[in-house]
Amino acid sequence: MFRKKVLLSTVVSMAFLGGTEFVSAQTNSDKPKEIKENLEEKFANVSPKLMSDNANPLLDFMFTADPTAVEYNGRMYVYATNDHQQYEKVGKDGKNSYEHIRTLVMMSSDDMVNWTYHGLINTAEVAPWTGVSWAPSITSRLEADGKTHFYLYYSNGGGASAMLTSTSPVGPWKDPLGKNIIDHSVPGVDVNNPFDPGVLIDDQGTGWLVFGAGKPKTIYMPDNARIVKLGADMMSLAGKISKIPAPYFNEASDLNFINGTWVYSYCTNWDERTEWPYTNIAKPTGCNISYMTSKTPLDPDSWKYRDNYFKNTGEVNVGPFTNNHTHFLKFKGKYYLAYHAMYLQDYFGTTGGFRNVGIEEMQVDEGNDVNIPMVTATFKGPSQLNPLNPFVLQQAETTGGTSGKVQFEAVGNVGNMVAKGKADKQCLMVRGADFSKKIPSKFEAKVKGKGKIDVYVNNLKGTPLVSLTCDEKEWTTISKKINQKKGKGVENIYFVFNGEGFLFDEWKFIY
Repeated sequence: MFRKKVLLSTVVSMAFLGGTEFVSAQTNSDKPKEIKENLEEKFANVSPKLMSDNANPLLDFMFTADPTAVEYNGRMYVYATNDHQQYEKVGKDGKNSYEHIRTLVMMSSDDMVNWTYHGLINTAEVAPWTGVSWAPSITSRLEADGKTHFYLYYSNGGGASAMLTSTSPVGPWKDPLGKNIIDHSVPGVDVNNPFDPGVLIDDQGTGWLVFGAGKPKTIYMPDNARIVKLGADMMSLAGKISKIPAPYFNEASDLNFINGTWVYSYCTNWDERTEWPYTNIAKPTGCNISYMTSKTPLDPDSWKYRDNYFKNTGEVNVGPFTNNHTHFLKFKGKYYLAYHAMYLQDYFGTTGGFRNVGIEEMQVDEGNDVNIPMVTATFKGPSQLNPLNPFVLQQAETTGGTSGKVQFEAVGNVGNMVAKGKADKQCLMVRGADFSKKIPSKFEAKVKGKGKIDVYVNNLKGTPLVSLTCDEKEWTTISKKINQKKGKGVENIYFVFNGEGFLFDEWKFIY
């Protein structure tokens, strides 16, 4: 809602954009008090990315794990287990036993460093017959009705796999079956734990599902990974369930199709590698991600063990040792591996085993045999694919880093979130905004409640570029003039805001 009259005090605003000074109008009578608080120091210890060039973890205000991803309309949509639901239940001194998790997390990006939080898929409401929900896997396909349909599979506890559908990547989601797609009642499901589903649609439009987990009959015996062809409806099985002889298999099945080759990835177990039949391939380390390839995936003898390509994050000192779960896909001409590590435990003051999704660029040789070199987990993460445009409407829930105390709540359309303020100062940052061709003359934001936003560009030093004050009971778009001389650069933007019950929905600069 727009108000005809919004009373704002005139604020002296000065900041540096790409090394160039911005100056706005002022009067001596309403000159602001000198800012004595060191905001960089205040926010330095709340996120591994807010005050650095780090792009991992993707979201730094909540715990997430077990990622999957799908591309749609130029954005990568990532879905994850909501470890934060467990954390909220047991607290920082509790353990992540996964028993309280009944939601999945949604987020997306078009540049791989700024991520838009789309909220949660509440499986307890959508499919109330299910139990805990973990480890989603998603794919999509343009169907006869002219709509792209999204098919999301997930672990219904340790004993089954369920699925949901939507015609939007952010929902609303529906439960089309009202039962598990995979559990022990299905003929051929003879694995200990038929969970951790991985879904794929190949170049012929055929769906495939991999799943399984559990202790094998012997340490090496690879007999708990399974693959099955899906029916045309993606909700039924279209044939016999077959084995994938994955050595030292543990869990986290995933499937890709590259140049006529099925690529199966999985997490190895922790057992000592006492048996190893391959003379030219090194034994995989504990709890890493290994892969196998096949041209005829329903033939167990056709699968070849290739190598391991992602070590446990504890091996490379990105957090402590944890379990391992990955998904890789091609996006804008590059391959990316999504995974989880315990990035945020120190910042949240816990050692309970709470995880966060990160992402890395990876190399994949798409030749006839498909080859995947080693990928290493980092805090640095991928580079920004394209700069953020600050002159088009941007969502407050799109962030490259936060203060760690910011909360979000759903408002309006499905998948839309707004930042929710507290009494203390909080910070949202977006990375790599492009001011190189246009000079901002105004800043505007859609806000509600009582609070204030101070906008800094490049860093949090000095006085803000512009400040907005709000005291509105309804959603209001407030704008503030910036009288600048000149400015160029690609810079980070920091939004420092506070106010009890203050809501921040969207923003943009105007030139």
